[in-house]
Amino acid sequence: MSKRTGGPPPIVYILGVVAVSLGFWNFKDTLFSWSQQPLAVISGDTNDLVILGDTFSGYSIFRSSDFNEELEQSGLSLRFENEFDQAERAARLEKGNADLIVTTLDQYLKHQPDGQIVGLIDRTVGADAVVLNTPQYSTLTSLNDLSQLVAQGQPLSLAYAADTPSEFLAQVLDIRFDGFNLADFNQLKVAEASEAWETLQDPSQNIAVAVLWEPFVSQARDQGHTVVLSSQDAPNAILDVIVASDDVIQDDPEKLTDLLSTYYRRMDQAARDNSQLKALIQTDGGLSPTQADLVIDGIDFFTSVEAGRWMDDGTLEKRIAATAAILVLSGQLPEVPLANELYSDRFIADAVANTQSLIQLVQADDPELAKFLTGEADAAPPQAQLTAEAIQSSQPIGDLEVRGKVTFGTGSAAIAAEGQQTLTQLATEINEFNTETVAIRVIGHTSKTGTATLNQRLSQQRAEAVVQYLKSQAVNHNILAEGKGFNEPLSGIAANDPRNQRTEIRLVRINQE
Repeated sequence: MSKRTGGPPPIVYILGVVAVSLGFWNFKDTLFSWSQQPLAVISGDTNDLVILGDTFSGYSIFRSSDFNEELEQSGLSLRFENEFDQAERAARLEKGNADLIVTTLDQYLKHQPDGQIVGLIDRTVGADAVVLNTPQYSTLTSLNDLSQLVAQGQPLSLAYAADTPSEFLAQVLDIRFDGFNLADFNQLKVAEASEAWETLQDPSQNIAVAVLWEPFVSQARDQGHTVVLSSQDAPNAILDVIVASDDVIQDDPEKLTDLLSTYYRRMDQAARDNSQLKALIQTDGGLSPTQADLVIDGIDFFTSVEAGRWMDDGTLEKRIAATAAILVLSGQLPEVPLANELYSDRFIADAVANTQSLIQLVQADDPELAKFLTGEADAAPPQAQLTAEAIQSSQPIGDLEVRGKVTFGTGSAAIAAEGQQTLTQLATEINEFNTETVAIRVIGHTSKTGTATLNQRLSQQRAEAVVQYLKSQAVNHNILAEGKGFNEPLSGIAANDPRNQRTEIRLVRINQE
C-alpha cells in the first residue's frame, strides 16, 4: 500500500494525474508543496471543518485546494492537518480538536474515538504483502518453514512500518497461521516500507520476514524473495474510512452530507482513462510498466454506491467484526464491539443518489463506466477446477490455526459435534481468502495404531469428510483431501500418541505468475 508517512508515495500520483486530466489542480506545484509542508492547510478560517490524516495518497483529495473551492460553493471549507500518531489523531477527534479523521478500520477500532464511520475510501487489493527472505535463508518459502528456523535457535527479525496496514497484516498472520508467531521475532518497527525493504536486504539484520507495499514488493520478488501472502489473497482485510465526531454528527449533519456528496462526486469524475496515470507513475516513480500497473491495481477506491451498499447489506458489519476479532485475539481490544453502532449510511445518501443519477445518464453510451460506478465487478467465471497435482505442487502459504478440535469417532470418519463447531468457524476464516489466488489442502493424520493400510484409508476418509463439511459451509475454493496415515508424526512425539490424530488446513497460492 502507499506509504503513510513521509513524502508523497507512488499512489499520490494516481489522483494527481487524474486531477491534471480533469483540471482539478496544478499537480506539480501541489505535489511539491505536500512534500515540503508537514501541515497541509487548505483554509485559514477558524470555522472550517478540520480533518486529520497523513500523507497516504488515498487521502490526497482532501488536501486539494480545488476540492476545497468546490466545497465552498456549498458554503463549506475544509482544513486538512497531518497527524501521524494514530492515537493522537483519535484523541484530537474525541477532544473536539478535529471534526473528522481519515484512518484505517483497524486503527479506528483500536482507539475507538467518539465518532462514527460515515464514508469508505478504499481497500487494498494487492499492494501490501508478506515477504520472506529466501535469498538469506534458502529453505524459507512458506510460513511453516519459519518454525523450523526458530527451532534451530537462529536469531530472527521481522520488519514492518508501525501503525500501518503492514502491522495489521503481521497481526493477521500471528492470529490466523499456525507456523507464524510474532513472539518468535525481534520486531523492527520502522516509519515506512522503504526502511523495511532496506533492512530486508541487509544480511546483518537477520530479517526473516518483512511486510512491504508496492513498489518494494515487486523489487523483492525480482530479487528472489518469496511473496508468501498479499492483500490480493485477502482483498477486504484493509480498509480506509472517514470518521466523523459525534459533535459534528449531532450539530452539523448537513455539512457532512455536503462534504461526502462533493467527495464522492470527485471520485466519480476520477473514473476515467488511466493511460496518463500509468505514464506518470512509471516516470515519476522510476518504475517499470509492470510495477506501475501493480501500484495502480493495488488499491481500489470506493464509489458512493459501493460504500452505501457495504453499509446497507451487512458487508461493513462483517468486516468490522472480522477486524475486531484479530485485535481481540492479539490483545489490543478487550471485546468485539457492536458493529452497527460504529457507522451510519445516512450522510452518504445524497452522494449515492447523485451517483445513481450519473449512472443512468452514462448507461447507454458507456456501460463499463456505469458498472464501475456501481462498484460491481464482472461476475466471476466458474471456478476452474485444479487437479490434485496442481494443488499439491502450488506454493505453500502456511497452515491455518485450528482453534478447537476436529474430532472423530474411534475408527470412524464421522465428524463429532465439537469438530463441526470448529470447522464452522474455520470456514468463516477460509472465506476471507480469495478463491482465485488461494486453494486449500486438507491433510488428515492418524496415530500409529493398527495397520498402515487401515490408517491410510481412515486418514483419507476423514480428510474427505472435512472437505465435504467445509463445502457445506460455502467454502468455494479449490480444495483437496489428502490422507497421510501415520507417516508424518509430530516432531518429538511418539508415533502411537493420540495427538498425532490431527487435521491440517494448508493454504497454497495458485494462479500466480
